[in-house]
Amino acid sequence: MRDPLDEVRAQDVPVDVLRRAVAQDRLAGAYLFEGPSGVGKERTAIALAKTVLGPAAAGRIDHGTHPDVRIFRPRDDGHRNIKVEKLREEILPYADFAPFEANRAFLIFPEAEVSFPQHHAESANALLKTLEEPKPGVTFLLLSERPDRLLPTIRSRCQRLRFGRLPPEVLAEILAEREVPEELRDAAIALADGRADVALRHCEEGAAERLLELALRIDDAVGGNRPGALVLAAEELARHDDPVLALDALGLFYRDVAVSAAGLPDDHLRFRHRAEIIRRRAARLSPGAASERVALIQRTLMDLEANAQRQMAMDALLHRMRAT
Repeated sequence: MRDPLDEVRAQDVPVDVLRRAVAQDRLAGAYLFEGPSGVGKERTAIALAKTVLGPAAAGRIDHGTHPDVRIFRPRDDGHRNIKVEKLREEILPYADFAPFEANRAFLIFPEAEVSFPQHHAESANALLKTLEEPKPGVTFLLLSERPDRLLPTIRSRCQRLRFGRLPPEVLAEILAEREVPEELRDAAIALADGRADVALRHCEEGAAERLLELALRIDDAVGGNRPGALVLAAEELARHDDPVLALDALGLFYRDVAVSAAGLPDDHLRFRHRAEIIRRRAARLSPGAASERVALIQRTLMDLEANAQRQMAMDALLHRMRAT
């Protein structure tokens, strides 16, 4: 049977570390898989369990019925952190008695920084006590996009493995395997920033292409001479279902304009499937001005994160962009 870890794409360093640990029978009691969403952290955790427990266990692991592999996700309600009662009554007793059938058990925690955030320290401290006194034959796998939100003491008790973003060609393979229409893939890959889950979401009903068209409309309004168009464009941005995503797409568009204005070839573009229109927009904007617009967008994103009033932030952004 093929090694399940072979199914993990473009994460050679963490996979090699885990392979060596398995081969030497030196798995750590706790690992912290760090990296963006959609890059294979959970896939790797499950593949590691399959590799260790063997081919006969793979089917039950996939169906969630193997007694020695448990996945504990954040709650669906409230702040989503795992309550200390659940940890003490269900999770930690499981860890105390496992493994049940094999010679090793795996406890997998996707979004660990959500389940055990620093600001809900009771559960985090209860988990920490278990990590400080690891039981032989039990491995905790904490998966996190924002490990800085975990207690430093939890991070220090784990072997940390960094997962990088997926290259465009891997995202293209994943979208093709999911039978995503070819005409929807390029924009989705450009906006996904190396994350397969984001690429797939951007393919739904052509969402990525709509975001690019919005960026082009904003650029028309900013570069035009009609103040009313600028007001309408700011209102469209402010009303968008996901203004952060819309600003991310706008920033990526101006990044491409800066690249093209600087004279770099089209293969440096993220929206390279729309290279012709990017070149036309770049002909009327200097690399410095396009880069300044990217910086203004980043500042606006920070303002929104700090709870700035959305409409005022968008109005200010577009007027500042026009001045560049």
